[in-house]
Amino acid sequence: METKRTLTIDDLKNINVLTEPQPSPDGKEFAFVRQFITEEDNYNSHLFVQRFNEDTPRQWTYGPGKVLSPRYSPDGRWIVFVSAKEEKAKPQLYLLPLDGGEAKQVTKLPNGASQPYWSPDSSKILFTTSFEKGSQPDNQLNGKGDTEEKKAPLIVERLKYKSDAAGFLDETNKQLALYDLNKDAIEFITDDEFDDEPSGWSPDGKMIAYHSNKQGDEHIGSDIYMMDINTKEHYQLTDGKGIFSHGVFSPDGKKIACYGHTKQFAGATHSKLWIIDVAAHDEKKCLTNHWDVHMGDSCIGDILSGQSNPGPLWTKDGKSLLVQASVKGSTNLYNVSLSGDIEQVTSGDQHVYSCSLHQQSGKIIAGISTPVNPGEIYSSSLEDRSLNELTSMNKPFTDKVNLQTPEEIISMSKDGKSVQGWLLKPAGFTEGETYPGILEIHGGPHAMYGNTFFHELQLLAAKGYAVFYANPRGSHGYGQEFVNACRGDYGGMDYEDVMVFTDTVTDHYPWIDKKRLGVTGGSYGGFMTNWIVGHTNRFKAAATLRCISNWISFYGVSDIGYFFTEWEIGTDLLKDPDKLWKHSPLKYVNQIETPLLIMHGEKDFRCPIEQAEQLFTALKQSGKDTRFVRFPDANHELSRSGPPHLRKARLQELTQWFEKHLK
Repeated sequence: METKRTLTIDDLKNINVLTEPQPSPDGKEFAFVRQFITEEDNYNSHLFVQRFNEDTPRQWTYGPGKVLSPRYSPDGRWIVFVSAKEEKAKPQLYLLPLDGGEAKQVTKLPNGASQPYWSPDSSKILFTTSFEKGSQPDNQLNGKGDTEEKKAPLIVERLKYKSDAAGFLDETNKQLALYDLNKDAIEFITDDEFDDEPSGWSPDGKMIAYHSNKQGDEHIGSDIYMMDINTKEHYQLTDGKGIFSHGVFSPDGKKIACYGHTKQFAGATHSKLWIIDVAAHDEKKCLTNHWDVHMGDSCIGDILSGQSNPGPLWTKDGKSLLVQASVKGSTNLYNVSLSGDIEQVTSGDQHVYSCSLHQQSGKIIAGISTPVNPGEIYSSSLEDRSLNELTSMNKPFTDKVNLQTPEEIISMSKDGKSVQGWLLKPAGFTEGETYPGILEIHGGPHAMYGNTFFHELQLLAAKGYAVFYANPRGSHGYGQEFVNACRGDYGGMDYEDVMVFTDTVTDHYPWIDKKRLGVTGGSYGGFMTNWIVGHTNRFKAAATLRCISNWISFYGVSDIGYFFTEWEIGTDLLKDPDKLWKHSPLKYVNQIETPLLIMHGEKDFRCPIEQAEQLFTALKQSGKDTRFVRFPDANHELSRSGPPHLRKARLQELTQWFEKHLK
């Protein structure tokens, strides 16, 4: 038997990301997207179609560029998808005939097109594009988007003027539009000063559902609306006091299901499943109040980032809904009845990161990852809940590479809260030898480490480290009280959680050398890394990525600082700057003795690079051992979806730093 090799940084290009599985109307086949990194160091994705009774998928698109959001027409004649053929090109809608022929580009809008939804009669496609109120574009590219223009001054008159995902914002907003197949024409159906996000059609094709924040930038929230296609009349279905999205009509058109919450615990509030009575407009009922679980996928990794949320999926009889939920390190599917009964549909230590439902047959198609598999497409059903693997695109990778299976570890914090975590043994582990260890801390903080593939964790294990990681308070997956417990206490009991977890790991595994421990994390994990080295010299080396070091400046420079600071720390610059400084790692910089690697993207607007600059300057001026690595053209998503060459460079810096200090 051939010996498997260890994982490398370059294995990023050997991993396939399989996403957005969609069943055909007759239930005989499904479409999905395969994304990968090319030899030219670019992201590429293609559309595939596979019959359920066959093992081999058929590739339907080729060449450079990206494909996403494939959707079958209800009559089974077409697939619409979104594609950007060139790296800097705007994504547009393409229509592919299922009886043969090439895909036809049906939009040529200056700001692109996305989020397609078929009308029930297959005659129209609802989608979004962007333009400034009162400036509806022609469906014809003029080429200006591809030319270098002289930059004009940026005039800012609103609170929300930048976004980590989109950069500096202009006056355009997402608008709803319809493409009419019979007329080969586009109709713009909104002309708003705010973003409108579609989520589907009523069964009779007369209404659409969408969500939007129409209260302005100062209001953090969104509401569910429906719109009459003929009269263009809008109906607000939620009361403007929460964050609601993914509104989907029931099969009889009498109800809309959605996800949302009323911000009882600000950004740490569990998202719940709601039902809205369409006739009563604003009469809503929460189906999952009694279930202390967050709706949706909270599991994080560095391969499967940016997956689209399918929202709640109605069953054929309209009596229940299929939902994703994240519980104790796993994301699975659950069936929730209108009476509130909950049944688990998929189970196991796994991450269901993408899914769809063939309503007529009850067949489920899901993308599922585990710690030792980046992900494949599986089928299941509401009746027979066994899993059937449909694809094997990552088998060439998993057959050749030695991957570590995590061992679960439960630690007990000082106040009696249990903390779930895991450990990866170093590749080639040999009894009787000692190994250095690295503590990894996730971002969020309201996210969840779990049973999914994580290239960075596996890479560190391949380099000979014991890698341990946990979900301290603030993490999803363990109830509302737990996820809310870090708010107002950053660096308090959450710090105690990760330190007690480190104690538990090193006590349980004496082969981990306590004198050769490293710590690293990004975003909130970067904050916690900074906090740790400012409060203990236990770790021999540390690496902080896209970090927070100063909450006072974060308030004014982050794209979310103006509300996130109060949501998470409990105040803002105008109310109590002393509290912000108390929770800032920069305050404790004179206590830092641990060698610290600082890495940051120059286009990070979520945790702007000045957070790293302040920390580096203070450390360097104090004569501390530090290294600052800046990544051009990288935002907050550098480690997950940043330019491939920069992702590799970051991992090279990280592994070399720990090699220098821990080996």
